[in-house]
Amino acid sequence: MHLLLLTAWAVLWFLVVEPSGGFSWHYLRTGGELIYNGSSGDGGLNLYARHPELQMGPISFLVAGLFNPFPAEVGQVLAEAFMSTLGLVILVLAGRSAARHFLGTGTNHQRLRRRVLIAGLAFIPMWIEVSVRFAHLDDVLALFFTALAVRYLTRCNAAATGICMALALDSKPTALAFLPLLLALPKERWLRAGLWCAGLIAVAWLPFFVMDVHSFAAAKFTIPNSPASALRWLGGNTPETPDWARPAQAALGLALGSIAVWRGRWAAVVLLGANARILLDPSVYTYYTASVLLGTLLWDVCGQRRLVPLWSWLALVALYGSVFLVPDDSVRGLIRLAFVAVSTAYVLLAPVRDRRDRNSHRAVDRVEGEPVEGPWGPMWDPGRTRPWSH
Repeated sequence: MHLLLLTAWAVLWFLVVEPSGGFSWHYLRTGGELIYNGSSGDGGLNLYARHPELQMGPISFLVAGLFNPFPAEVGQVLAEAFMSTLGLVILVLAGRSAARHFLGTGTNHQRLRRRVLIAGLAFIPMWIEVSVRFAHLDDVLALFFTALAVRYLTRCNAAATGICMALALDSKPTALAFLPLLLALPKERWLRAGLWCAGLIAVAWLPFFVMDVHSFAAAKFTIPNSPASALRWLGGNTPETPDWARPAQAALGLALGSIAVWRGRWAAVVLLGANARILLDPSVYTYYTASVLLGTLLWDVCGQRRLVPLWSWLALVALYGSVFLVPDDSVRGLIRLAFVAVSTAYVLLAPVRDRRDRNSHRAVDRVEGEPVEGPWGPMWDPGRTRPWSH
């Protein structure tokens, strides 16, 4: 029932937003045409050298190109529907990840369903913002593959976790901040996960840089520095992206995520990586908030035991609601800065309720195929003909 309610909620938002949607889809459509057009000097492996404004990863362009055979308007609507559906899949993945993580701790799965429902009601509007209003397929795929990586992480599948994180990075470079999720695996599986991740990243990106060294121009592309950005409060007052902003953003996300894993709070890695982005990014597009809402979803569902997913709704009100309720740019920037500071301090420093909550690596020590009862009923083991039960 909770999934039916979330689906209806998503369809409602889709119908409301779609008539004015697709704001950035032309970037994806153009990139999809260029990456498949290897005979053109502007396309193929010359894509990033000739078009540094296309900041999406190659996986995003390959997927976007699948919609190009359709008429432009039809292809855009189909892409928006596809991206919206991935948001619902993410909610299922988050719930199953939480069920696996809390297996053996006496978790009430009815409460877990309600937690997914309440957090999902906050998550869906921002997911429709990124998938329909802006149609940013790169962000959608990066967040989807990250959620899938979390699912495999809770199953202690090192290879699949590394592959999914690589696909996230191959879709959107900002997913680099989520890489500390690999450190939540048992230490003896770090190497396997890291090799799979590094190998697939190299396969996706190296051909562009080998073919044309000017592809590095894409990494230097700048955007206007919005007066409403938190970056302004940190002294970044240049009219465009400061030279230090992007490297600092990646370094901060990696550092905070690593600290979270060290503190036994891997469920906060995505939130902390997203916080680093909105803190040090010169722009304030509302679709950025979707990555924060994925972070709060994972934290509220996998990192907390309370019924009400407080952080998902705080993020929605503070980061999205302030866009409509607060007219002053500088105040909106201060609100963004305050949310980052408070949420980061909370997930890293707030006391945990008991040892089972603190010992968050417990679930990822389980072996693949071990019995698990999820909030959607018994999960099937491929080696049996009946579902597991307790």
